[in-house]
Amino acid sequence: MSLFVTFEGGEGSGKSTVLKQVNEILLSEGHSTLLTREPGGTPISEQIRNVILDKANTSMDPRTEALLYAASRRQHLVEKIWPALKEGKIVLCDRFLDSSLAYQGGARGLGMDEILEVNRYATEGQFPDITLFFDLDPSIGLQRIAANAGREVNRLDLERMTFHEKVRASFQKLASLYPERYVTIDASQPLEKVVEDSLKAIKAKL
Repeated sequence: MSLFVTFEGGEGSGKSTVLKQVNEILLSEGHSTLLTREPGGTPISEQIRNVILDKANTSMDPRTEALLYAASRRQHLVEKIWPALKEGKIVLCDRFLDSSLAYQGGARGLGMDEILEVNRYATEGQFPDITLFFDLDPSIGLQRIAANAGREVNRLDLERMTFHEKVRASFQKLASLYPERYVTIDASQPLEKVVEDSLKAIKAKL
């Protein structure tokens, strides 16, 4: 059966690492999966990602940023996510619509309702079946990034702490607004426990 799972959280929350481990376990159990990410996932969307996250683009207007994310998301859906769901795959996506709501809608102050409206048009109302929110104190997340020499440091990592605190608060608000699809996972736990909790939540939906 097809299932659309999104992994959300602040910078350094560990969601990308967990996603890869969850994918490996599901594959070993015989499930057909698609592992992908946003912004990106297709050649056109990856080009848009490079513009959005380029550290040289600090002058980017917040609405430009929001529209670029929506454009990237549309292409990603059409080329990759929808075909995979039609094939009955479990789609595991590193970020999706909720990141735009939290980052641009909440932290950038553009308004969640406004960002939701833009993305409804881009996605034709597509929502995930389940959203795993990896909740973590942003100061810990940024410490993890600083300690991980191999991780890509992008434009969003360079924001002030207050920005990252707003992102976390926005995700927490979204979890309360969409309890039917949100599962909050304590990302400060050991990795093995975070992976275990994530798998349990996904399998409950299968």
